[in-house]
Formats: sequence, C-alpha cells, structure tokens
Amino acid sequence: MEMQHYCHRIRVIYRQQFRCFGTKYSGRVVVEAENGRSFAVEVDAPTLQTDSRGYALPRRDLICKVSQILKSPPSASSDPFLDLSDYLDTLTLTLTPSEASEVLKSLKSPNLALRFFRFCPSEIPKFRHDCFTYNRILLILSKSSLPNRLDCVREIVDEMERSGIRGNISTVNLLIGTFGDGQGNGVNELTRCLELVQKWDLRLNCYSYKCLLQAHIRLSNSDKALEVYQEMRRRGYRLDIFAYNMLLDALARDQKVDQVHKVFEDMKKWHCEPDEYTYTILIRMTGKLGKPGESLSFFQEMLSKGISPNLIAYNTMIEALAKGRMVDKSIFVFSKMVENSCRPNEFTYSVILNVLAAEGQLGRLDEVVEISKRYVNKSIYAYLVRTLSKLGHASEAHRLFCNMWSFHDRGDRDAYLSMLESLCNAKKVTEAIDLLNKMNEKGVKADTFMYNTVFSALGKLKQISHLHDLYEKMKQDGPSPDIFTYNILISSFGRAGEVEEALKIFEELENSNCKPDIVSYNSLINCLGKNGDIDEAHMKFIEMQEKGLNPDVVTYSTLIECFGKTEKVEMACRLFDEMLAAGCYPNIVTYNILLDCFEKSGRTSEAVSLYAKLKEQGLTADSITYTILERLQSGSHRTTRVRRQNPITGWVVSPLR
Repeated sequence: MEMQHYCHRIRVIYRQQFRCFGTKYSGRVVVEAENGRSFAVEVDAPTLQTDSRGYALPRRDLICKVSQILKSPPSASSDPFLDLSDYLDTLTLTLTPSEASEVLKSLKSPNLALRFFRFCPSEIPKFRHDCFTYNRILLILSKSSLPNRLDCVREIVDEMERSGIRGNISTVNLLIGTFGDGQGNGVNELTRCLELVQKWDLRLNCYSYKCLLQAHIRLSNSDKALEVYQEMRRRGYRLDIFAYNMLLDALARDQKVDQVHKVFEDMKKWHCEPDEYTYTILIRMTGKLGKPGESLSFFQEMLSKGISPNLIAYNTMIEALAKGRMVDKSIFVFSKMVENSCRPNEFTYSVILNVLAAEGQLGRLDEVVEISKRYVNKSIYAYLVRTLSKLGHASEAHRLFCNMWSFHDRGDRDAYLSMLESLCNAKKVTEAIDLLNKMNEKGVKADTFMYNTVFSALGKLKQISHLHDLYEKMKQDGPSPDIFTYNILISSFGRAGEVEEALKIFEELENSNCKPDIVSYNSLINCLGKNGDIDEAHMKFIEMQEKGLNPDVVTYSTLIECFGKTEKVEMACRLFDEMLAAGCYPNIVTYNILLDCFEKSGRTSEAVSLYAKLKEQGLTADSITYTILERLQSGSHRTTRVRRQNPITGWVVSPLR
C-alpha cells in the first residue's frame, strides 16, 4: 500500500512540473530496496497506435523532445545534433517519417530544418524519407528567403528520383509554385514538373492547373497561361475570380484584346461573377487603346450589377476619359466619385488637372475644387499649387493659392514653398518677398530654404537693394543663414560687381558656425577675378589650399579664364599644368577657355597641341571649340568673348557647364 502511494505521488509531481504526453508506457518493478525508498523499473516498449490506413500515429512526447533539443540555443561545447544522436540512442524504437515530418514543421529556421532532414537518413538506422517528409521540406524551402533555395529544391527533387520515391500531386503543386515565382529558369523548370507528372503517373487537378496558370503569368508568358486555361476548360475545371483577374490582366497588358473579351465572356458563362477589379482591368485596357466609349460601357455595366467602384476603378475610368479629351464626362465621373463618398487622391486631381490644361479649360479647376470641397484639405491645395507651378501655369497657381489663403486659417508649408518658387521663376520677386513676410500670419514660419529661394531669384535679377534688405531682416528676425545662403549672397553680390559686399559676406561666413567650402571660395574667386582683382583672387586660391580644401575643376577653370583675360597666358598655362598634376581632370569648358586664350595671343601651335590632348582625353568638342578652331584656321585673332554666357545669369557659378 505504501509503495502504491509513493508511485502515485511521483506521477502527480511529474504532471505538475512537465507536460503530459500522449504516449503511455507500462513496466514492472524488478529491484526494490528494503526500506522501499528506491527501486528499479523495467519499462516495456509501448504499443504504437495506428490510423485507419495502418500508419503509426506520431508520438507527441517524442516529437516535442526532439524539437526541444534542436531548438535549444547552441553552446560552444555542444552541437544539438550530437545531443539528438545521444537521445535517440536511448530509444528502442526509431523515429518514423511521420514524426520527422512533424519535427520539421516545428522548426522555424530553414537551414536547421534542412540539416535535420539530412540527419535522419544518415544517422537513424533504417530511416527512409517518404513522400510526405519530402513535401514538408519542399514546402519549408519554398517559403524561405534563402538565396540558394532553388538549388536546394533541385537537389531534393534529384534525391527523390535517385531514391525511387514517388511524389504525389502535392509535390508537383509545390514545385510549380516554387519555380513559377519569376526567378531562375522558370520555363525549363515548369517543363520538368510536367515530366514528373508523367513519370509518377499522376493527373493534374484543378489546383494544379491554377498553380501552373499563375506560374506562367508570373513568368510574363500570357500565351502559355492561355493554353493552360484552355486545357482546364476542356477538362471541365473552373477558375476562381482571383485567377480569372490574373489571366485577364496578363492578356490586357500584352494587348491581346480579342482573347480578353473571350475570357471575359467565358467567365460570365461559367457563373463566375466579375468584380470591381475585373472591370478595372477592362476599363484600363480600352482606355489605353483610345476607346473611352468602351471604357464607359464597362463602367456602366459594373454599376448596373450593383458593384461599387473603388478608388482605383474611379481613377482608371477618369484617366480613360481624360486620355480621350472628354473633359465634361471626366468631371461628371469625378462628381459621382465624390457623391459616393470615395475620396479622391493626388492622382485623381493630377489626371483632371492635365486634361484641363491640355484642353485650355483650367478655369474649370474651381468647379472641380467646389465639387470635392469636403475632401480638399491643405495637402490637396499644396499639391495643386505645386503641380500648376511645374506645368508653368503661375497665374492659376497663384489664384488657387489665394483661395487656400482665404479659406484656411493655417497654411501648408509645401504650398507656400511651391508658390514662392513659382513667383521667383516668373521673376515676380516683389510678390515673393511679400509672401515671405506674411507667412507667419497663417502659422507658417519662413525657413532658411525659403529665404534662399528668394535670395537666388534676387541675385539673378541683380536686385541688390532688395537682396541687402532681405538679408538684414533675416539676420534680425531669423532664421539663421546656412552655407547655401552665404554662397548665394557671395555669388549674387559678385555678379552685380559689389566686391566689397561679397568680401563682407565671406568674412561673416568665416565668423559664423558655418565654414567656407569649395563653392564659397569659387564664388569669391570668381567675384574678385571677374571684377579685375586677379591677384586677390589668386591669394584666395592659395588660402583655400592652406585650409585643406582641394580646388576643383571650377576653381581652376575660373582662374585660368581670369589670367587669360588679363593676357597672363604663362600663368594660365602654369595653372593648367598644376591642375593635371593635382589629379583634377579638365572638362571641355576648361579646354575651351585655354584654347581661346592661345588663339587670342597668337599661339597657334600650342592651341593645336591642346586640341590633340583634348581628343586624347576622350572629350567631345562642342560648338565653342569649333568656333575657336575656325578662327585659328582663318588666322583672325579677335578679342571678342567666345564663351557662351549662362542664359540666366551670365555669371560663372559651379558647375561651369
């Protein structure tokens, strides 16, 4: 009685601490101590239960134990597979293929699963993989992101064939899905899959055909996909709506219009009701073909079936009508879109905006905005202003911007920036400065980038007084200038011949948190050189090198041009040689400058040699090069400027060309 109580206590403790597994063991006590506190038990091998087909049911305790060993964090001194071998040696029964399949299913690492798959037949006596374990490892590999997963799958299939293991239709379906994902040599691999069907004496089922059809579509082979579809029809199999849409989309992209209509009719004949994606595919196809009437018919058919178009369907329909320049119908569909509570996105507005611009009806943009006023927020206003500015419709952009200013208490930074850029591009700098000053009224703080945009426009127009006043305001009220601000100002003052102001800005830059960069020095050197102070320009050139800044092709080209214009040809040549020695390769502008210098000073032979060097470097001569060469051949040494001026500024700023 005491012994029974003790055994019952052991069983209770075991169940409290560990998981209770399904396999039951029986045994008998063979040795017992006199005091009853220790004993030895001989356990009989369990009788494994089988299913209706006679296959042994998996032992859950064994599966959990093997999985636990394999998933234990590896230590420096042990290998989980050595621990697994030791554990399996203690068993009288070996692991079955169904149990190995369950273990594979529990492993999250594809590499670990593949290693266990190899371990079983090599380390477990009499173990032989069956079709189900092969399918399990193929499924794991197909879902993995291993870079060599296709090679691993090929090796597994080769091993199946060598071992004489006959796969089932699930094996084939897995392989079709794996090799039909658009990677590797998919066409040949799919051919091999069909050869395995013949070899293993299998028949493709409906799911097999769908996998094969989708594989050919992913491999961009709509002809093959259509053949598979026709074979399915002959065998009486039907596609679902997802597969039909994939096939229709593939055929439509390849402009197989007749086949699209035939498949669409088959779809309805086989009682597979089209959805919004089906009709979107048809609308897009006919729209691209320039048949907006047909697109509209499909759209109306969709509505008559009670299908509510989604955003993509509405956008596709509007795009088809816009392509046909049907402005009224485009706006009508847009109004229905809003009426049915489908929120337009930026693409919707861009399509309508483009067709209104193309048809000269931008005045109707107000009508579009009014229709969708419950959806038109600051972001949409900003997008419209930005798009109109890019399309070159500055007045329309400004009018829309004014509407936004009137109807919204707080502004949108992107819209304000777009408007600033539009005004600056249109040379309306007074309006740009006014906008910059009024932004804070709408809760938008003018930032450095905005100031730089206006500074750049003022500099190009040489409006120095406005430039100076705005810079003083920036220093007083913020934001802080950045390196781009200083560089723009140095270049702008230099362009206007304000050398003292340029030097003053450069000095402020040196005393600020920013430090001069190559562009800063290039702008100042350009300013000094072009305004006659070539010696000071050369001193700045030396100074930038002393500060660890390597002159670039713009620096050298600027100085060479300045020395050439002051007839200091030897100095220009010395700088050119120094440039080559420093590993800074001249561009066609540099060569043109020096060629022009040689031609004007009558150094014809040196000009010819320089032209030969230009061609050796692989540079292509431009119109300026040929103009200089023509003057060399004619022997006329004119002193007029040969370099083409920058069409906007006439001032050399990085890059030169």
